[in-house]
Amino acid sequence: MAESIRLVAPKKIDRNPENPRLIFHQDELDALQDSIRQQGILVPLTVYRDRGEIYLLDGERRWRCALKLGLSTVPVIVQPKPDRMQNLMMMFAIHHRRNDWDPLPTAEKLEVLESLFTERQGRRPTENELAELASLRRGEVRRLKKLLKLPPLYRSELYTELAKPRSQQVITVDHVIEATNAAASLRKRGIIDDAEEEDALRRSLLAKFRTGVINNTVAPRKLAKLARAVSRNEVSAARARRVIVRLIEDTTYSIDDAFGASVAQADFEHTLEQLIERLIAKLDEHNERQYAPSERLVIAARALRRSLKEAVGV
Repeated sequence: MAESIRLVAPKKIDRNPENPRLIFHQDELDALQDSIRQQGILVPLTVYRDRGEIYLLDGERRWRCALKLGLSTVPVIVQPKPDRMQNLMMMFAIHHRRNDWDPLPTAEKLEVLESLFTERQGRRPTENELAELASLRRGEVRRLKKLLKLPPLYRSELYTELAKPRSQQVITVDHVIEATNAAASLRKRGIIDDAEEEDALRRSLLAKFRTGVINNTVAPRKLAKLARAVSRNEVSAARARRVIVRLIEDTTYSIDDAFGASVAQADFEHTLEQLIERLIAKLDEHNERQYAPSERLVIAARALRRSLKEAVGV
């Protein structure tokens, strides 16, 4: 049973070592601090005791503000001490409806929860089981697991970015995931040669997000469409390769440019081919009728011949 509300000095409370939330933005803390300064702490913190120490279960932002304001006491509700797996599950359950957790540290704590389940049960949890343990949806679990596959360098860069005020953040987890997925799809189709070139493309896309050359988070999905177009023989591998190399090397070349010069151009050419085929059918029909061409038809045919020579050299 939980104990009743009591007052505890915030200096005697420690943060929960299992809390997936690691990033606290100062502008958000400042707003909460102003509210606490005017009204006090309205919702008690939830804590547990362990070997004479007190640890947070819920309320770290309120606790941080209380320390900053120099409050002598804060209201707390003391819960029984959970084991480590229960602690993690409680952390996820308490916060699963909140949007203020940054995904990367959350993913790392999800990995710990998965490991603890495996140790206890002797097997890895299914995706459904892990989602239930963390009070998350399966889609959220899949997204968080993608983050764990990112190279350490990118994870480190994301932590640096996450530490900035939200208004100053340029690169987000979604940017890295979209760039990673796009590069992987192109390598899978053989358009990108190796891991080094795959990383070069990802780097290029992230740099262009920073400079604004690419201003749509999901724009890299067009590169996945390019990969599929190559697999369906709608775009030649050589053409796809040319635009991807330029995308890596040219700092002003955008995904829209690459898509326009490959998939969109191939679509246009396919439409043109269909029009030419229909025109040939009509010309064959004209020949079968053995009519003398009118002056207007001759003029149009000559214009068509000039256009064909300019367009495709025939």
